[in-house]
Amino acid sequence: QVQVEESGGGLVQAGDSLRLSCATSERTFGTMAWFRQAPGKEREFVASWTRNGGISYYGDSVKGRFTISRDNAKNTLYLQMNSLKPEDTAVYFCAARWNRIVGVPPVTSFAYWGQGTQVTVSS
Repeated sequence: QVQVEESGGGLVQAGDSLRLSCATSERTFGTMAWFRQAPGKEREFVASWTRNGGISYYGDSVKGRFTISRDNAKNTLYLQMNSLKPEDTAVYFCAARWNRIVGVPPVTSFAYWGQGTQVTVSS
């Protein structure tokens, strides 16, 4: 059974940093990504990582502040979030798919999702 599990969320102040982790049971996912969803809003693309080259894409609202990376030895995806803003407050989800996808991946293209981790940024 495929497992995807996020951790690392919490309550921080504006300007702080936080690192999210996403542990998976599989080593060979082609593309993995972070999405977020704030109350009353649609799920929003944050960042993605693609196997074979580690190509990454970022949403416009997080470019220059967030960094996605993967430790293949640990089967873990990370999201380093710096200079956090109150508008970054959301539940953050990790997503995975077997095949690689070029470009910003649509939310509907992922078969596996974690349960989400809450990130709250106070002003």
